[in-house]
Amino acid sequence: MPEPTASEPSAPGISEGPAVREPFGSRLAAAMASKGPLCVGIDPHPGLLADWRLNDDVAGLERFSLTVVEAVADLAAAVKPQVALYERHGSAGMAVLERTLAAAADAGVLTIADAKRGDIGSTMAAYADAWLWDGSSLAADSVTLSPYLGFESLRPALDLAAENGRGVFVLALTSNPEGQSVQHVGGTDSVARRIAAAAAVENQRYDGAMGSVGLVVGATIGSALQDLDIDLNAVRGPVLAPGLGAQGANPADLRRTFGEAYPLVLGTSSRGILAAGPDAVALRSATKETLTGLVDS
Repeated sequence: MPEPTASEPSAPGISEGPAVREPFGSRLAAAMASKGPLCVGIDPHPGLLADWRLNDDVAGLERFSLTVVEAVADLAAAVKPQVALYERHGSAGMAVLERTLAAAADAGVLTIADAKRGDIGSTMAAYADAWLWDGSSLAADSVTLSPYLGFESLRPALDLAAENGRGVFVLALTSNPEGQSVQHVGGTDSVARRIAAAAAVENQRYDGAMGSVGLVVGATIGSALQDLDIDLNAVRGPVLAPGLGAQGANPADLRRTFGEAYPLVLGTSSRGILAAGPDAVALRSATKETLTGLVDS
């Protein structure tokens, strides 16, 4: 990992120096307790930009992103920028992502960089530096990771996240139907179950009710947890559950799907909330409605 120098900037919105933040899991648990278990995805799809009457360019990307942060930062436990939708605009788009992450940090809302990175050795270490090192302008509170080169291939990110009080969400049971061809293989000794077991071991290094190694488990997976004998409570990490709203799941579905593990679940809605924009009042109303459903379901 690169060593910061006096001339290098710290990560956006983060104070310099060691030991400046609690572990990510503890910070997320506190945010979920105080605000509610909702993550708002920031997904600047071309179609959504058009619906907001914004151009599909860097200016439209920035207007969209900062509007969402400003509207929901005090309501949501976290926001989740979809990294690919910034990458498609090249280096200027990634600069917008940097400013979006900085704005979220300044507004006091946790960030999940939805990058789904995964590789081996020095390449994985470089990805870890990009998203989890305090000296990076892309540093987020957490990042999504793909474990399909082997869970242990994620070691550079797991260790750097722990060192810097940040977190990771590892893909386990995704909501896309194609995922079953890999994740369900093995039945009750499935790939997904082994990923969950590995995450549980990683979370032993963390004190408190919630560790900093989370899983991505789709809100639309139905009975897969039971079918594959996966106990999310044993993992003791946060569960990022995309699929609320436009993908078809509602808060009641989350309770049925996750059962006793529901307190660990961070329900995620993107288009279901973003479709209410660009009016900030309407975005806030949609966010509050989703939150109410998650709390009261």
